[in-house]
Amino acid sequence: MGIPFRRDDALVPGAVEDTAPGVRRVLCGNPSAFTFRGTNTYLIGRGRGVAVLDPGPEDAAHLAALLAATRGETVSHIIVSHTHRDHSPGAAALAAATGAPTYGHGPHLTPPDQGGEGGDHAFRPDIRLADGEAVEGEGWRLTALHTPGHCGNHLCFALEGTGTLFSADHVMSWSTSVVSPPDGDMAAYMRSLQRVREREDRLLLPGHGPAITDPQPFLAALAAHREEREARVAEALSQAGRPATAAELVAPVYGPLDPRLVAAAGRSLLAHLIKLEAEGAARREGEAWRSA
Repeated sequence: MGIPFRRDDALVPGAVEDTAPGVRRVLCGNPSAFTFRGTNTYLIGRGRGVAVLDPGPEDAAHLAALLAATRGETVSHIIVSHTHRDHSPGAAALAAATGAPTYGHGPHLTPPDQGGEGGDHAFRPDIRLADGEAVEGEGWRLTALHTPGHCGNHLCFALEGTGTLFSADHVMSWSTSVVSPPDGDMAAYMRSLQRVREREDRLLLPGHGPAITDPQPFLAALAAHREEREARVAEALSQAGRPATAAELVAPVYGPLDPRLVAAAGRSLLAHLIKLEAEGAARREGEAWRSA
């Protein structure tokens, strides 16, 4: 089952799009092999109580675009889905410009010297949000869903009463998410994915790419893809006939890849191996792995 990715995104950086009732999207100009055309920042509500979800990286042009989009309004909340460098560093400058408090699950969980080099270690939310806690403003209410997997402190946000879920990087419309240990955890990712599937939302607004307007088939295909990938990892490990590192398994599992994506594929593959180990299907031998 192929994932029905959406890559037809015409929004240009700095422009404002009415994405859903009461929700606007502003695209940051930080395209890459991992961010697609850039990070989506969402403006929720209007007037005296606007929430800014995922202010993006430190980027003067994007900050200016957010302030222009909310001119004449009051930014009352700055909300962060998770502490990766393309999502949270812009919160500091936006808070300084608006005086709004920041919200998030907490700081980045893994220090740089322990594998957390991709995290924004400077972000400390003014207000921490646990699973199920709500944030609300004039005409809107968001409920936090702790969805670890892509990142240990990842939150999705349900816009109550609308069937809309801000899925951030847990579910993106243009590609699968990298799951890189130790912050990334494949077993946790699959549990979080099942949780989102059970919600039956009608619209997913991701951290990168356009909206997912038919979530259930997309989520089912995404889950099937992960399960198929894990089966390939187990098969490649069995066929290796010797201990093999995650890097050595990338080619037989993924096939030809854009060179820019090889390292990231190795990280997600490692996440699958760790999950297989926990389930008794793989065994670690130093830096290598073999079938259990």
